[in-house]
Amino acid sequence: MTLSFDIPEATVRVLGSSPAEAESKVRLAAAMKLYELGYLSAGAACDLAGISKIEFLHQLADFGVEALRISPAEFDRDQETLRRSLG
Repeated sequence: MTLSFDIPEATVRVLGSSPAEAESKVRLAAAMKLYELGYLSAGAACDLAGISKIEFLHQLADFGVEALRISPAEFDRDQETLRRSLG
């Protein structure tokens, strides 16, 4: 599916040396934010950004996005499982 929207020319200039570079940065930023908000899985975000999962995970820190998102309850369960497995 193709989705298009207008971006001010000044914004395109700030984002890159070409419209293609600006598009790439907008796609990556959108993918990061949608992943952070929980709308997209990491795989779906990679597809949107047009990059590999490894590259996506490396860039999460640049956007200040946590790579692992677990709730406090999930963390507690994982800790308890680890404690039991270690004896």
